[in-house]
Amino acid sequence: MFEVVLILNMIWFAMGFNVFSLRSKIFAKLLVPRDQRDTPVFDILAESGKFLGGFNLAFSLFNLLLLFNLSAFATDSQRAILLFVFAVAHGSQFFFNVPVVIQNRSGGGAWQVKGVIRFIFVTDFIMTCLNGLLAIRYLV
Repeated sequence: MFEVVLILNMIWFAMGFNVFSLRSKIFAKLLVPRDQRDTPVFDILAESGKFLGGFNLAFSLFNLLLLFNLSAFATDSQRAILLFVFAVAHGSQFFFNVPVVIQNRSGGGAWQVKGVIRFIFVTDFIMTCLNGLLAIRYLV
């Protein structure tokens, strides 16, 4: 199960790198309404997404390296620590979106959590749970 979660982490973080860094304009279009995309803030958001993509690239690479070096983190407590950190990485992206979702319900929010953004929101929650539950399993 550990290897499966590492593969899922690697893929998800690689997809984050792709969207935030390599396709940063598409990322910005997901958040910025069409009528506001001709402002300088749109370009700033698109460029700042590359920063977030860099973190996703590092986490993707870390999961890949772990897959090829499982013996470097062979104990249950070591694996639990790694999985907990990955759960926090996914969870931070989920939990910081929760207030926006709540604001969306009353017609507000900095962006709309729908479509692709909802998919990202839900997937980050699932990945938080997978990593967190497996970390707990290793500790018990």
